[in-house]
Amino acid sequence: MSTSLKFSLKDRNILKEIHNFAQNRRVKLYLVGGVLRDLILAREKANPDFDFAVKNRAISFGRSLAYKLKAGFVVLDKEHGACRIVKKIGVKTYTFDFSDFRGKGLEEDLRKRDFTINSLALELEKVFGSKDLSSVWIDSYGAKQDLKRKVIRLVNKKSFREDPLRILRAFSFASRLGFAIDKETLILAKSGKAKLAKVSFERIRDELFKIFDSDKAYACLVTLDKLKILEVIFPELKKMRGIGQGPYHHLDVKQHTLESVRQMELILENIKDKEIRDFFDAYICGERSRRQLLKLAALLHDIGKPKTLRRKKGRITFHGHERVGVALSEDIAKRLKLSNEESYSLRKIILCHLRPGYLAEGEHPTARARFRFFRDAGREALSVLLLSLADQRATQGPLATVESRRRHERVVSRLIRENSKKGKEKKKARLLDGNDIMKKFKLAPSPLIGKILAEVEELQAIGKVKTRQEAFKAAARLAK
Repeated sequence: MSTSLKFSLKDRNILKEIHNFAQNRRVKLYLVGGVLRDLILAREKANPDFDFAVKNRAISFGRSLAYKLKAGFVVLDKEHGACRIVKKIGVKTYTFDFSDFRGKGLEEDLRKRDFTINSLALELEKVFGSKDLSSVWIDSYGAKQDLKRKVIRLVNKKSFREDPLRILRAFSFASRLGFAIDKETLILAKSGKAKLAKVSFERIRDELFKIFDSDKAYACLVTLDKLKILEVIFPELKKMRGIGQGPYHHLDVKQHTLESVRQMELILENIKDKEIRDFFDAYICGERSRRQLLKLAALLHDIGKPKTLRRKKGRITFHGHERVGVALSEDIAKRLKLSNEESYSLRKIILCHLRPGYLAEGEHPTARARFRFFRDAGREALSVLLLSLADQRATQGPLATVESRRRHERVVSRLIRENSKKGKEKKKARLLDGNDIMKKFKLAPSPLIGKILAEVEELQAIGKVKTRQEAFKAAARLAK
């Protein structure tokens, strides 16, 4: 942990410009919160963000500064005097938030912040006038000590009541920083969890995806589950608790789901192939990546099991749980305000998550079966394959034999390689189109044309049809 604050030259230059502007207007600015925490922890962000506290009229100051910097400006909270400036400098996008003191002075403002690690402050002028910044930062609530101890602790006991989202923020900070949550803070989180239901789901979504972005999401979700906070966010998960799954499984549905997240996390951490890593690191919407979405899919993949539970002659079944799971996941996606692309991907992953397991029932799936899997899974084929691996590794019941697990691993590994190969191949041009079919067989436009074309395309993909003449012969059989 660094004992002094060090800004990069670019950061220092833009801060100097802001400081000069504030001096001309006789405004005293304080750097507060996360930027100081991250500097002490030597954490760098691709796109830096700076929070400033000012005695009053933060919005007026921010608007004038944005004009001076030729930057974007938005009012975040008119009632509490908060605004944001966004400026692109080189390849980085800088965000500067300005807010009025949350109280009569700086001390009261810091007391109303969420956690001690975010309660540091530093007068902006000191950044340029002091060589040893560690002697001039303001630490009224033990931030430096808690950073050293790696502990998330509330500044005051009313913090969760003032903003229940802070309950989830405690866990997102813990997972991203690798910190532990103070015992009293956990107790207060558990007692205040019901109020989380009143928080907007956009805010909940953002904290959840921060958790999924870390490599400690599983440990975080386990604690959230023990405190029954997870069920406030996803009431659907409550029904999964205590449901046994038969001799192929060693865990109930809820615990199996959490274990699947753990296995998924391990798989994602150990990916060596750069193309695959880049695929999962790619952003789908805003700063939400496919890697984060896949962990959400792992958490929700068996969400349809409670509704499809059947017991017959001593056997437990969940036939169709993937389709029920898709419907439930659509409701969750709407609540979380996921983008259309995220919602599509989540549906596709959950719907197809059993398919690789079916393919692995034999050592060598047929070309037709493989084609249909890749056709149906579409661009999420790789996501489905990884979820299948995580799901299988989380299934360790007495009937889940070593040989069946090894076969599943071998088949999925071959499918992953095939998926990679497909991505590099040029898609074959269709031998026939709809007009060819209708003209040749004197057919009117109808869904039948699409079915014939799909079958011919499948035969072409698996090498059964190679020429236009062969395609017409196949179409003739299908048309009958």
